Amino acid sequence: MSGVKVFVALILFRVFSVFVVRSWYVPDEYWQSLEVSHKLAFGYGHLTWEWTKGIRSYIHPVIIAGIYKALEAFNLDQVEYLVIAPRIFQAILTAFADYRFYKWTHQSKWSLFMIVTSWFWFYTGSRTLANTVETALTTIALSYFPWKARESASFLWYVALVCVIRPTAAITWLPLCFHHICTSRLSVLRNILLKYLPIGVIVGGASVAIDYYAHGSLIFTPIEFLKVNVLQEIGNFYGTQPWYWYISTGLPAILGIATLPFLLATKETLLNRSTYPIRSVLLRSIVFTLIIYSLLPHKEFRFILPILPMCLFITSDYLSRWSRKANSFLIWVVALGLLISNAVPAAYLSLVHQKGTVDVMPHLAKIAQEYRNDGGQRAKLLFLMPCHSTPYFSHIHQNVTMRFLTCEPNLTEQDNYVDEADHFYKDPLAWYRFHIPVYPRSAMPTHLIMFDNLVEKLPEILVEYQKILEIHHTDYPITDRIGKDVVVYELVNLNKRNDEIVGSGDQSAPPQQVKKSQNQKKKQT
Repeated sequence: MSGVKVFVALILFRVFSVFVVRSWYVPDEYWQSLEVSHKLAFGYGHLTWEWTKGIRSYIHPVIIAGIYKALEAFNLDQVEYLVIAPRIFQAILTAFADYRFYKWTHQSKWSLFMIVTSWFWFYTGSRTLANTVETALTTIALSYFPWKARESASFLWYVALVCVIRPTAAITWLPLCFHHICTSRLSVLRNILLKYLPIGVIVGGASVAIDYYAHGSLIFTPIEFLKVNVLQEIGNFYGTQPWYWYISTGLPAILGIATLPFLLATKETLLNRSTYPIRSVLLRSIVFTLIIYSLLPHKEFRFILPILPMCLFITSDYLSRWSRKANSFLIWVVALGLLISNAVPAAYLSLVHQKGTVDVMPHLAKIAQEYRNDGGQRAKLLFLMPCHSTPYFSHIHQNVTMRFLTCEPNLTEQDNYVDEADHFYKDPLAWYRFHIPVYPRSAMPTHLIMFDNLVEKLPEILVEYQKILEIHHTDYPITDRIGKDVVVYELVNLNKRNDEIVGSGDQSAPPQQVKKSQNQKKKQT
């Protein structure tokens, strides 16, 4: 198959994944990209504390904001296009990274198979996460890396870009750049002065200019990121794991069944390092990254996503050499086993698990539009969920009143600090009565969005509301704050409340039906 056909097929495959992967993974997919971009492009939205503290680079959000403005220029800034267009862009970037991986491995069939069937890359490859961008750029940079002592610095442009977007990417690239400098025909000083420094200054300068425009002040976000997240250990606020977590859980989970051939390839590489020089260099980077990340208390699967293509390179190279000696039947058994074992988690996590908080957003956007079209009271949406459980303005695209339970870390170093979400879950009813007005009635939220396991804790509040929507979220809630279903309640208008509406028995009637019955009663009167 020609390179062009492979590239086109990869684009089609990754764009296809956009419409398959419709579940919720982590808040950063929306709150560190789409929400920021929406505010840049349309002037309203919510910025989390990371942006007010200046620890994030605007490079990624600026690109998405450009997509938003392009849609607006063609009068296509409807919410459904605003949701799907950035993901298609990301899918195309991922497809290009896949293609460069294929070229890097000398068009190996096993490498193409491994990158396409990887369940975690399928699950994350079309998401608007900075980690996904980091992984794609890392893969592209690896494909341009001068593995055979070629005097090329083209890979450094991608390395510099990925490091200003995600400063922790420098951890992965330190061993690789050290290897590059040591094996180069140029001296260390000439390499730094003629290649590393000029590219770093150009990319870093562009990053500072973009952040100066967006933040409104001169700031170097990588320094602020390291200062807040590492030195002040703010990341620990969002949970910690033992030092061995990446080795025992993190890496085996993202590799899935490919962990077995990866371990065999690692053993082979360690025993024959001179035979597999590229694999040896990649292993050093993988090990170094895992060691440094293991020292940081806050750990997540997505943090080690950028080393996934390195692991897949080592694994695919091992399988390519193994398949030259194995019989065809065994090769097909292994390939089929890898395919099925990756397809099952990819399908379940993409189509079923934690889907409700994303599926509810089009309904809320429609409700907000209906209230606006009615010319009466504007919709007021209150999300009584763990903070950042859903997308926000990027999936509503209307300047309506919305509120969610915040969970900012202890930035002011207060004693006995408790965030708003923790306050709420200690006593939901007391928190609601203290923070949410009930008079005048027009000040009350028109809609409450929550998980079903919270309903029994707010009976006095929900008597004023009617359930209009229930959407399945997950079969396996990961905490006691998350339920199996997402429910939406709508405020019953005081002038239109009657026994027929409140006690009709149809607790899932859509708001249009409720309003229709109310209008019919008016006509009868």
